[in-house]
Amino acid sequence: MKGSMAPNSLPVPFCPRLFYTYATMVKLTVRKDRSGPVRGFHPWVFSKALAPIPEGLAPGEPVELYDESGSFLASGYFNSYGQISVRLWGHKKDEPVGTDFFVRRMERAGDIRRRYVESPGTNAYRMVNGESDLLPGLIVDRYGEYLVVQFHTRGMERWKPEVMEALITAFGPRGIWERSDVSVRNVENLGAVRGLLHGSVPDTIEILENGLRFLVDVREGQKTGFFLDQRDKRSAFRKYAKNRDVLNCFSYTGGFTVYAMAGGARRIVSVDSSRRALDVARENIILNGFDASRCEFVCDDAKRYLREPAWRFDAIVLDPPAFIKDRRKKPEGLAGYRAINEMALRNLLSGGVLVTCSCSAHLSLTEFRFLLSEAGAKTGRALTLLETYTHGIDHPQFVPFTEGEYLKCFFLKA
Repeated sequence: MKGSMAPNSLPVPFCPRLFYTYATMVKLTVRKDRSGPVRGFHPWVFSKALAPIPEGLAPGEPVELYDESGSFLASGYFNSYGQISVRLWGHKKDEPVGTDFFVRRMERAGDIRRRYVESPGTNAYRMVNGESDLLPGLIVDRYGEYLVVQFHTRGMERWKPEVMEALITAFGPRGIWERSDVSVRNVENLGAVRGLLHGSVPDTIEILENGLRFLVDVREGQKTGFFLDQRDKRSAFRKYAKNRDVLNCFSYTGGFTVYAMAGGARRIVSVDSSRRALDVARENIILNGFDASRCEFVCDDAKRYLREPAWRFDAIVLDPPAFIKDRRKKPEGLAGYRAINEMALRNLLSGGVLVTCSCSAHLSLTEFRFLLSEAGAKTGRALTLLETYTHGIDHPQFVPFTEGEYLKCFFLKA
């Protein structure tokens, strides 16, 4: 390993370690009446779908699944004796699990991004998207020559040395930074881990997205540093900004703000509760050679700002954090989404465009659309749906894996 370990990071030794062949893997049986989802390539196998599970299995241990007649169904790793017992990572019988196993999956994932996302003007995107790239519990984001990784499960954490070696083999990054500080780890009693895993990683990385330049703080920024899943929405918004007064709420480091300037916006107000994020947003405007005097950066709670904005706008962007992080708190979250969208519509000029997003997995696209229709009725605004977006190409999803859905975005004319 090159470089030194950062505080709170875990050492990752590269040494001969786990290697499983079909002869050493645990065989589990899927009940006849529960085999449908496995045959349909759903990546999770629930405990009730399995015949009695042997005692003593550790998270991350490779398993093969068979039906009651003894026919092979899929392979994966044992997750827990709780609700999700197995997370699937293959549908090929007798596939040994080791570093080469992970290299093959990463090369497959990388091929999709290189074909459909990467270009001379874009060098930042999600490289590995967990279950839908047959690497359940693993997230890998590319920022230029650097990678940022997240291990979401104890099972994938067990394979960290092999995963690291595979990342270096498949992608050859200058550095890898870990941001395993997501709340989902709490479910498996895993603490937050941040730190250097390979090479060196600068405090700030400059990336390209659709020819525009952005500064990214992968160490302390939100998620892994940038909202890569909004790339296509930012690009789509560009055409609506020409000669418009724009309000960008929950603006973070100014992604939509930069695209609006690139589209010829007349004036832009960016609102976020983080002064540091707004400072980076201003730097991003200057980095792209735009006139910062046409931009105002307001450090405030976006919901409070929407109650009494300085003026009304031709275009408004709402890209809030998830208001529904727990289905038990869905009513409160729905109330929050209604409130900000109603306020935005009241502050939107006639004929204006509202771009409104939700990243709450517990709110479906249909529910979000109905909520917006209610907001339109309450504010007396007839809403026309111009464009609809979900995940981007670099965030692929298996069709049966509806649990992986979270992002939805509507472009509305009022």
